[in-house]
Amino acid sequence: MEMIALDCHKHYSVACVQSPEGRRLAECRIEHRRGNIRAFLRPYSEGCPVAVETIGNWYWIVDEIEQAGKVPRLVHARKAKLMLGSINKTDKLDVRGLNRLQQTGTLPTVWIPSASLRDQRELPRTRMVFATSRTRLKNRLHSVLDKYGLQDQFIGISDLFAEGVREHLKQALQQLPPQASYTSELLLEQLDTVQGVIEALEQRIAELFKPTEELKRLDSLPGVGLILGVLLLLEIGDIQRFRSPEHLASYAGTVPRVHSSGGKTYYGRTRPDVNHYLKWAYTEAANAVAVHRESLSNRHVGQLYNRIRDRRGHASAVGAVARHLAEATYWMLMKKQSYRERGVCEVSPQGL
Repeated sequence: MEMIALDCHKHYSVACVQSPEGRRLAECRIEHRRGNIRAFLRPYSEGCPVAVETIGNWYWIVDEIEQAGKVPRLVHARKAKLMLGSINKTDKLDVRGLNRLQQTGTLPTVWIPSASLRDQRELPRTRMVFATSRTRLKNRLHSVLDKYGLQDQFIGISDLFAEGVREHLKQALQQLPPQASYTSELLLEQLDTVQGVIEALEQRIAELFKPTEELKRLDSLPGVGLILGVLLLLEIGDIQRFRSPEHLASYAGTVPRVHSSGGKTYYGRTRPDVNHYLKWAYTEAANAVAVHRESLSNRHVGQLYNRIRDRRGHASAVGAVARHLAEATYWMLMKKQSYRERGVCEVSPQGL
């Protein structure tokens, strides 16, 4: 059975086909048009593996591989690069290197979600994009009010954009200089548009995802509601693919880098090759715990946040809570149980 590798770019892919013994059978460039990859793969053995690096447009490429009757193998690009250790880099060297890793059985692969799961992920991911835009718009309006000394008009008001505060906010914006007032009105209009899109996405998510047992379990996590629960469910996928809670926490970007040598240990930032959607979700949940820490003071997450914050500050405390929630998620989905205050010992000590 042949081994095939694709070095994919935005507009084309370089393909290399080798025999199990390593003899090169074909090597060519394939332009990215629907059907081209499928037509190239069709003459080769049914079920032969095809290695594809994790790039932004791998969805349709994996679909073409499956339609051609082949088995896609999604490659962890960073790990593959380290394993190859090549000084020089060309498309042909890269694709030959992937086949060499396939031949030795050391190709670092990642899980491929189903087509329906990939499609459903677009809802919470797109909502996340608009939620980030909403935050930027609000921060910009806060900045304008601060620059012109109008923040004192909102003392005692926690949310300037709440329903009952909108008229008061518009009156404050009219006190700004002409151009600042004009641009602030545009920001406010854009904020309303973004909020409408977010509400439409949330309604569609609520209609599509009924309260299943898994969603109910995730909803029991402190700081997690329907939207974050759906995002966690879709991004985690099959919990069996994680060997331990530490692996899920690392995949979710809640584990810092560590450098230990000579009896000294240093912790740094998280790695860039993580699931940023999960990282955002767990950070959002941890920030919700921080906001409601007083009401959660008798629960483990509240005590964890307060203990770490007193020693190392807010950011480290949020990170610790996010990691605890990620590791707790693993046990909840594996044991099919809701979040419990007891049984914290089942979470690794590093996350406490």
